[in-house]
Amino acid sequence: MNTIDATIRNTKTKGEINSLRTKGDIPAIIYGGSEENTKISLNKKNLKIIIEKENFLSNIISLNIDGKSHNVLPKEIVWDPITDQPIHIDFLRIVKGAKVVLEIPVKFINSEKCPGLKRGGVLNIVRRKVELKCPSENIPKELIVDLENLDIGASIKISSIKLSESVVPTIQGRDFVVATVAAPTVIKEPEKPAEETGEEGAEGTTEGAEGEAKASEGEKDGDKKDTGKDGEKKETEKKDDKKVAAEKK
Repeated sequence: MNTIDATIRNTKTKGEINSLRTKGDIPAIIYGGSEENTKISLNKKNLKIIIEKENFLSNIISLNIDGKSHNVLPKEIVWDPITDQPIHIDFLRIVKGAKVVLEIPVKFINSEKCPGLKRGGVLNIVRRKVELKCPSENIPKELIVDLENLDIGASIKISSIKLSESVVPTIQGRDFVVATVAAPTVIKEPEKPAEETGEEGAEGTTEGAEGEAKASEGEKDGDKKDTGKDGEKKETEKKDDKKVAAEKK
């Protein structure tokens, strides 16, 4: 439990509150239970250290006021819209036996032992926080979800999370889902080996070249054959001319 010093404040006007902030203090108030509301102020530097810790709004804090300890639960922080600094905070007084409603963060463990995630699955978180109703003296810091042995398609419901006695979800009547181990959204297909494509292309090129070469050889042979027939025809014509000339004589 975190402990922080606080001081009773008697500010009544807006100017007095602004003066308090200028000095480095944050105005706050404690309410709840049978006691009257108590106006206090806290050192801004000390308060920011606690605010920056995880689960600030679900952890009980002990306020030391004039040597007396007061257990409170942070309920609301007001932030400056320009500087993004805390300018006011409300604390709920913890009364034994009283019940409070608050959101508890969910923590996932053993992701390295989850078969579904190892196979490329995705952890789909439906609820990062779960609203619970619990006794003020028995507030869980976090809800633990064990991912060990969960495969793709597994669904983690609120019933699978261990809750302390008298701690119950505010959502009743259904076993709602907190997270699932979903299948991967993109499945990568194996690529074809580049070597096969290259060999096929090379074979096609070789066959084309051989076909062209054969065609060229055929043309040349045809030219040679045609030239031979023309030569024989010319020789025959010359002999006939000589025969006719001899007959005339």
